[in-house]
Amino acid sequence: MKLELRRVSGREELRTFIFLPKKIHRNDPHWLPPLWTDEWVLFDRDKNHAFEHADTIMLIAWRGREAVGRIMGIISHKYNKINRENHGRFCFMECYNDHEVFNALISAVEEWAREKGMTAIVGPLGFSDKDPQGFQIEGFDVPSVMTSVSNLPYLPELLSQAGYVKKKDILSYHAPIPQVLPELYTRIFERVAHRQDLKLIEFRSRKEIRPYIIDVLELMNETFAEIYGFVPLTDEEKMEFANRYLPLLNPEFIKIVSNSQGTLVGFAIGMPDLSSGIRRSGGYLYPFGLFFILYAALTSKTLLMMLGGVKAEYRGQGIDTLMGAKILESAIRKKMTTIDSHLVLEENTRMRAEYERLGGKIVKRFRIFTRPL
Repeated sequence: MKLELRRVSGREELRTFIFLPKKIHRNDPHWLPPLWTDEWVLFDRDKNHAFEHADTIMLIAWRGREAVGRIMGIISHKYNKINRENHGRFCFMECYNDHEVFNALISAVEEWAREKGMTAIVGPLGFSDKDPQGFQIEGFDVPSVMTSVSNLPYLPELLSQAGYVKKKDILSYHAPIPQVLPELYTRIFERVAHRQDLKLIEFRSRKEIRPYIIDVLELMNETFAEIYGFVPLTDEEKMEFANRYLPLLNPEFIKIVSNSQGTLVGFAIGMPDLSSGIRRSGGYLYPFGLFFILYAALTSKTLLMMLGGVKAEYRGQGIDTLMGAKILESAIRKKMTTIDSHLVLEENTRMRAEYERLGGKIVKRFRIFTRPL
Protein backbone atom coordinates (compact mmCIF):
# COMPACT_ATOMS: atom_id res chain seq x y z
CA MET A 1 0.00 0.00 0.00
CA LYS A 2 1.27 3.47 -0.91
CA LEU A 3 3.10 5.38 1.83
CA GLU A 4 1.97 8.94 2.54
CA LEU A 5 3.44 11.55 4.88
CA ARG A 6 1.12 14.18 6.34
CA ARG A 7 1.68 17.07 8.71
CA VAL A 8 -0.20 16.80 11.97
CA SER A 9 -3.32 18.91 11.78
CA GLY A 10 -6.03 18.99 14.42
CA ARG A 11 -6.58 17.22 17.70
CA GLU A 12 -7.33 13.76 16.30
CA GLU A 13 -4.10 13.63 14.30
CA LEU A 14 -2.21 14.93 17.35
CA ARG A 15 -3.77 12.10 19.34
CA THR A 16 -2.51 9.63 16.72
CA PHE A 17 0.98 11.20 16.89
CA ILE A 18 1.09 11.06 20.71
CA PHE A 19 -0.18 7.48 21.13
CA LEU A 20 1.59 5.81 18.17
CA PRO A 21 4.52 4.66 20.39
CA LYS A 22 2.08 2.69 22.55
CA LYS A 23 1.07 0.73 19.46
CA ILE A 24 4.62 0.19 18.16
CA HIS A 25 5.97 -0.95 21.55
CA ARG A 26 3.07 -3.16 22.56
CA ASN A 27 5.31 -6.27 22.55
CA ASP A 28 8.35 -4.60 24.15
CA PRO A 29 8.57 -5.65 27.84
CA HIS A 30 11.17 -2.98 28.65
CA TRP A 31 9.31 -0.07 27.10
CA LEU A 32 8.35 2.65 29.54
CA PRO A 33 5.36 4.75 28.49
CA PRO A 34 5.47 8.49 29.10
CA LEU A 35 2.93 10.19 31.29
CA TRP A 36 0.31 10.89 28.65
CA THR A 37 -0.87 14.08 30.35
CA ASP A 38 2.69 15.44 29.94
CA GLU A 39 2.70 14.48 26.26
CA TRP A 40 -0.44 16.53 25.60
CA VAL A 41 1.31 19.56 27.12
CA LEU A 42 4.65 18.91 25.39
CA PHE A 43 3.11 18.92 21.90
CA ASP A 44 0.60 21.74 22.52
CA ARG A 45 1.73 25.05 20.97
CA ASP A 46 -0.47 27.00 23.38
CA LYS A 47 0.86 25.31 26.52
CA ASN A 48 4.52 24.62 25.68
CA HIS A 49 6.31 27.96 25.41
CA ALA A 50 9.34 26.30 23.79
CA PHE A 51 7.40 26.54 20.51
CA GLU A 52 7.73 30.33 20.70
CA HIS A 53 11.44 30.32 19.84
CA ALA A 54 11.49 27.41 17.41
CA ASP A 55 10.23 26.35 13.99
CA THR A 56 8.68 22.88 14.08
CA ILE A 57 7.15 20.24 11.87
CA MET A 58 5.29 17.13 13.01
CA LEU A 59 4.74 14.33 10.51
CA ILE A 60 2.88 11.04 10.53
CA ALA A 61 3.56 8.29 7.98
CA TRP A 62 0.37 6.56 6.79
CA ARG A 63 -0.27 3.40 4.83
CA GLY A 64 -3.87 3.70 3.92
CA ARG A 65 -5.67 4.46 7.18
CA GLU A 66 -2.91 3.02 9.40
CA ALA A 67 -0.30 5.25 11.05
CA VAL A 68 3.07 3.51 10.73
CA GLY A 69 5.57 6.15 11.86
CA ARG A 70 6.08 9.64 13.21
CA ILE A 71 8.80 12.28 13.50
CA MET A 72 9.21 15.86 14.67
CA GLY A 73 11.61 18.42 13.27
CA ILE A 74 12.79 21.39 15.34
CA ILE A 75 14.90 24.43 14.59
CA SER A 76 15.80 26.04 17.90
CA HIS A 77 16.55 29.63 16.95
CA LYS A 78 17.60 30.46 20.49
CA TYR A 79 20.13 27.62 20.68
CA ASN A 80 21.45 28.28 17.18
CA LYS A 81 21.97 31.97 17.96
CA ILE A 82 23.75 31.29 21.26
CA ASN A 83 26.01 28.65 19.71
CA ARG A 84 26.38 30.24 16.27
CA GLU A 85 25.04 27.19 14.49
CA ASN A 86 22.58 26.52 11.70
CA HIS A 87 21.48 23.07 12.83
CA GLY A 88 18.08 21.49 12.59
CA ARG A 89 16.93 18.69 14.89
CA PHE A 90 14.82 15.59 14.57
CA CYS A 91 13.19 13.99 17.59
CA PHE A 92 10.33 11.87 18.93
CA MET A 93 10.84 9.47 16.03
CA GLU A 94 8.98 6.16 16.08
CA CYS A 95 8.29 3.60 13.39
CA TYR A 96 8.25 -0.11 12.75
CA ASN A 97 11.34 -1.88 11.40
CA ASP A 98 10.65 -0.64 7.89
CA HIS A 99 13.34 1.00 5.75
CA GLU A 100 10.84 2.76 3.52
CA VAL A 101 8.98 4.39 6.39
CA PHE A 102 12.15 5.33 8.26
CA ASN A 103 13.87 6.84 5.24
CA ALA A 104 10.75 8.75 4.21
CA LEU A 105 10.42 10.31 7.66
CA ILE A 106 14.06 11.29 8.12
CA SER A 107 14.36 12.55 4.53
CA ALA A 108 11.29 14.74 4.96
CA VAL A 109 12.74 16.46 8.02
CA GLU A 110 16.11 16.85 6.29
CA GLU A 111 14.45 18.54 3.34
CA TRP A 112 12.40 20.78 5.62
CA ALA A 113 15.54 21.84 7.54
CA ARG A 114 17.45 22.39 4.30
CA GLU A 115 14.70 24.69 3.02
CA LYS A 116 14.99 26.63 6.29
CA GLY A 117 18.68 27.27 5.57
CA MET A 118 20.15 24.71 7.96
CA THR A 119 23.57 23.23 7.21
CA ALA A 120 23.33 20.09 9.37
CA ILE A 121 20.81 18.02 11.26
CA VAL A 122 21.27 16.44 14.70
CA GLY A 123 19.17 14.14 16.80
CA PRO A 124 17.30 12.71 18.39
CA LEU A 125 17.20 16.03 20.27
CA GLY A 126 14.09 17.90 21.37
CA PHE A 127 13.55 21.53 22.33
CA SER A 128 16.23 21.16 25.03
CA ASP A 129 18.40 18.52 26.66
CA LYS A 130 15.62 18.28 29.26
CA ASP A 131 13.54 16.40 26.68
CA PRO A 132 14.40 12.74 26.01
CA GLN A 133 17.51 12.74 23.81
CA GLY A 134 19.50 10.31 21.72
CA PHE A 135 18.78 6.79 20.55
CA GLN A 136 19.73 4.07 23.00
CA ILE A 137 22.48 1.93 21.48
CA GLU A 138 23.54 -0.26 24.44
CA GLY A 139 21.95 -1.80 27.52
CA PHE A 140 18.62 -2.94 26.09
CA ASP A 141 18.35 -5.61 28.79
CA VAL A 142 18.13 -2.92 31.49
CA PRO A 143 14.60 -1.51 32.00
CA SER A 144 14.10 2.13 31.02
CA VAL A 145 13.63 4.91 33.54
CA MET A 146 11.49 8.03 33.27
CA THR A 147 12.74 10.97 31.17
CA SER A 148 15.04 8.68 29.14
CA VAL A 149 14.32 7.42 25.64
CA SER A 150 12.99 3.90 25.20
CA ASN A 151 13.64 3.03 21.55
CA LEU A 152 13.94 -0.33 19.83
CA PRO A 153 17.44 -1.41 18.68
CA TYR A 154 16.75 -1.15 14.95
CA LEU A 155 16.24 2.64 14.98
CA PRO A 156 19.92 3.63 15.50
CA GLU A 157 20.91 0.94 12.99
CA LEU A 158 18.59 2.43 10.36
CA LEU A 159 19.93 5.89 11.14
CA SER A 160 23.53 4.76 10.63
CA GLN A 161 22.56 3.19 7.33
CA ALA A 162 21.13 6.58 6.32
CA GLY A 163 24.58 8.15 6.70
CA TYR A 164 24.37 9.53 10.23
CA VAL A 165 27.42 9.49 12.52
CA LYS A 166 28.09 10.07 16.20
CA LYS A 167 27.73 13.60 17.55
CA LYS A 168 27.58 12.93 21.30
CA ASP A 169 27.29 9.86 23.52
CA ILE A 170 25.40 10.02 26.81
CA LEU A 171 25.86 7.43 29.54
CA SER A 172 23.76 6.01 32.32
CA TYR A 173 25.49 4.56 35.39
CA HIS A 174 24.23 2.27 38.11
CA ALA A 175 26.10 2.54 41.41
CA PRO A 176 25.48 0.73 44.69
CA ILE A 177 24.34 2.86 47.60
CA PRO A 178 26.78 2.21 50.47
CA GLN A 179 25.49 1.36 53.93
CA VAL A 180 27.74 4.07 55.37
CA LEU A 181 29.27 7.11 53.71
CA PRO A 182 32.69 6.47 52.11
CA GLU A 183 35.60 7.93 54.09
CA LEU A 184 36.43 10.44 51.33
CA TYR A 185 32.87 11.79 51.44
CA THR A 186 32.95 12.00 55.23
CA ARG A 187 36.26 13.90 55.19
CA ILE A 188 35.14 16.46 52.61
CA PHE A 189 31.71 16.73 54.20
CA GLU A 190 33.17 17.60 57.61
CA ARG A 191 35.49 20.19 56.10
CA VAL A 192 32.81 21.94 54.01
CA ALA A 193 29.91 21.61 56.48
CA HIS A 194 31.78 23.71 59.07
CA ARG A 195 32.39 26.65 56.75
CA GLN A 196 30.66 29.76 58.08
CA ASP A 197 30.18 31.24 54.61
CA LEU A 198 28.07 28.34 53.32
CA LYS A 199 24.68 27.06 54.39
CA LEU A 200 23.19 23.69 53.47
CA ILE A 201 19.41 23.82 53.13
CA GLU A 202 17.25 20.68 53.32
CA PHE A 203 13.51 20.24 52.99
CA ARG A 204 10.67 18.30 54.57
CA SER A 205 7.79 19.38 52.35
CA ARG A 206 7.08 20.63 48.84
CA LYS A 207 5.74 23.83 50.37
CA GLU A 208 9.21 24.56 51.75
CA ILE A 209 10.74 24.01 48.30
CA ARG A 210 8.51 26.41 46.37
CA PRO A 211 10.21 29.70 47.41
CA TYR A 212 13.52 28.38 46.03
CA ILE A 213 12.29 27.03 42.69
CA ILE A 214 13.02 30.07 40.53
CA ASP A 215 16.48 30.52 42.09
CA VAL A 216 17.29 26.86 41.41
CA LEU A 217 16.19 27.15 37.77
CA GLU A 218 18.12 30.43 37.40
CA LEU A 219 21.22 28.62 38.62
CA MET A 220 20.45 25.75 36.25
CA ASN A 221 20.37 28.23 33.35
CA GLU A 222 23.78 29.52 34.48
CA THR A 223 25.51 26.22 35.21
CA PHE A 224 24.08 24.29 32.25
CA ALA A 225 24.99 26.98 29.69
CA GLU A 226 27.84 24.90 28.24
CA ILE A 227 26.01 21.56 28.23
CA TYR A 228 25.29 20.31 24.74
CA GLY A 229 21.70 20.83 23.67
CA PHE A 230 20.67 22.97 26.65
CA VAL A 231 18.43 25.94 25.93
CA PRO A 232 18.01 28.48 28.77
CA LEU A 233 14.51 28.52 30.22
CA THR A 234 12.40 31.67 30.01
CA ASP A 235 10.46 32.78 33.09
CA GLU A 236 7.31 31.12 31.74
CA GLU A 237 9.21 27.92 31.00
CA LYS A 238 10.66 27.90 34.51
CA MET A 239 7.16 27.85 35.97
CA GLU A 240 6.09 25.14 33.51
CA PHE A 241 9.11 23.06 34.45
CA ALA A 242 8.46 23.52 38.16
CA ASN A 243 4.77 22.69 37.88
CA ARG A 244 5.57 19.61 35.82
CA TYR A 245 8.10 18.06 38.19
CA LEU A 246 7.39 19.43 41.67
CA PRO A 247 4.47 17.03 42.32
CA LEU A 248 6.79 14.09 41.56
CA LEU A 249 9.70 15.19 43.74
CA ASN A 250 10.51 13.91 47.21
CA PRO A 251 11.75 16.85 49.33
CA GLU A 252 14.23 14.57 51.12
CA PHE A 253 16.28 14.24 47.94
CA ILE A 254 16.62 17.96 47.21
CA LYS A 255 19.65 19.75 48.66
CA ILE A 256 20.75 23.31 48.03
CA VAL A 257 23.64 25.45 49.29
CA SER A 258 23.67 29.22 49.68
CA ASN A 259 26.45 31.63 50.60
CA SER A 260 26.52 34.12 53.48
CA GLN A 261 24.65 36.68 51.35
CA GLY A 262 21.81 34.20 50.78
CA THR A 263 22.70 33.62 47.12
CA LEU A 264 22.16 30.10 45.86
CA VAL A 265 25.50 28.57 44.82
CA GLY A 266 24.66 24.87 44.40
CA PHE A 267 21.77 22.47 43.99
CA ALA A 268 21.29 18.72 43.67
CA ILE A 269 17.98 17.02 42.90
CA GLY A 270 17.26 13.31 43.03
CA MET A 271 14.04 11.34 43.22
CA PRO A 272 12.90 7.76 43.72
CA ASP A 273 12.62 5.95 40.40
CA LEU A 274 8.91 5.88 39.59
CA SER A 275 9.26 3.65 36.52
CA SER A 276 7.58 0.59 38.01
CA GLY A 277 4.53 2.67 38.90
CA ILE A 278 4.41 4.37 35.50
CA ARG A 279 4.77 1.03 33.73
CA ARG A 280 2.00 -0.48 35.84
CA SER A 281 -0.25 2.53 35.18
CA GLY A 282 0.38 2.39 31.43
CA GLY A 283 1.24 6.11 31.61
CA TYR A 284 -2.27 7.10 32.75
CA LEU A 285 -2.78 8.95 36.01
CA TYR A 286 -6.46 8.06 36.30
CA PRO A 287 -8.40 6.24 37.55
CA PHE A 288 -5.73 4.28 39.47
CA GLY A 289 -2.41 5.21 37.90
CA LEU A 290 -1.61 7.92 40.40
CA PHE A 291 -1.81 5.39 43.23
CA PHE A 292 0.62 3.06 41.42
CA ILE A 293 3.06 5.94 40.96
CA LEU A 294 2.77 7.10 44.57
CA TYR A 295 3.35 3.53 45.75
CA ALA A 296 6.48 3.33 43.59
CA ALA A 297 7.68 6.60 45.12
CA LEU A 298 7.36 5.10 48.60
CA THR A 299 8.88 1.68 47.85
CA SER A 300 11.48 2.27 45.12
CA LYS A 301 14.97 1.02 45.91
CA THR A 302 16.55 3.12 43.14
CA LEU A 303 17.50 6.77 43.49
CA LEU A 304 17.34 8.59 40.15
CA MET A 305 19.62 11.61 40.01
CA MET A 306 17.99 14.34 37.94
CA LEU A 307 19.79 17.68 38.11
CA GLY A 308 22.70 19.34 39.83
CA GLY A 309 24.98 22.31 39.47
CA VAL A 310 27.46 24.54 41.30
CA LYS A 311 28.33 28.14 40.45
CA ALA A 312 31.61 28.30 38.53
CA GLU A 313 33.45 30.31 41.20
CA TYR A 314 32.50 27.77 43.88
CA ARG A 315 33.53 24.63 42.03
CA GLY A 316 36.32 22.47 43.41
CA GLN A 317 35.44 23.43 47.00
CA GLY A 318 33.54 20.27 47.90
CA ILE A 319 30.03 21.71 47.61
CA ASP A 320 28.96 18.95 45.22
CA THR A 321 30.31 16.35 47.65
CA LEU A 322 28.47 18.01 50.54
CA MET A 323 25.15 17.79 48.70
CA GLY A 324 25.91 14.29 47.41
CA ALA A 325 26.70 13.06 50.91
CA LYS A 326 23.41 14.40 52.26
CA ILE A 327 21.46 12.80 49.41
CA LEU A 328 23.24 9.51 50.11
CA GLU A 329 22.28 9.81 53.78
CA SER A 330 18.64 10.24 52.76
CA ALA A 331 18.86 7.22 50.46
CA ILE A 332 20.46 5.10 53.20
CA ARG A 333 17.63 6.04 55.59
CA LYS A 334 15.14 4.90 52.95
CA LYS A 335 17.06 1.60 52.55
CA MET A 336 17.64 2.25 48.86
CA THR A 337 20.17 0.06 47.10
CA THR A 338 21.03 1.67 43.74
CA ILE A 339 21.78 5.07 42.25
CA ASP A 340 20.82 5.63 38.61
CA SER A 341 22.89 8.52 37.29
CA HIS A 342 20.26 9.44 34.71
CA LEU A 343 22.22 10.92 31.77
CA VAL A 344 25.88 11.93 31.86
CA LEU A 345 27.68 13.24 28.80
CA GLU A 346 30.59 11.01 27.83
CA GLU A 347 32.99 13.96 28.05
CA ASN A 348 31.86 14.91 31.58
CA THR A 349 34.84 13.22 33.20
CA ARG A 350 34.31 14.89 36.59
CA MET A 351 30.78 13.53 37.02
CA ARG A 352 31.76 10.13 35.62
CA ALA A 353 34.59 9.93 38.15
CA GLU A 354 32.14 10.58 41.00
CA TYR A 355 29.94 7.64 39.99
CA GLU A 356 32.93 5.38 39.37
CA ARG A 357 34.32 6.29 42.81
CA LEU A 358 31.10 4.83 44.23
CA GLY A 359 31.58 1.64 42.19
CA GLY A 360 29.28 2.72 39.36
CA LYS A 361 29.18 0.87 36.05
CA ILE A 362 27.83 2.03 32.69
CA VAL A 363 24.54 0.23 32.03
CA LYS A 364 23.19 2.19 29.07
CA ARG A 365 24.59 4.29 26.25
CA PHE A 366 22.60 6.77 24.19
CA ARG A 367 23.81 8.49 21.02
CA ILE A 368 22.96 11.78 19.37
CA PHE A 369 23.71 11.56 15.66
CA THR A 370 24.45 14.15 12.99
CA ARG A 371 24.61 14.52 9.24
CA PRO A 372 25.48 17.51 7.04
CA LEU A 373 22.75 18.80 4.78
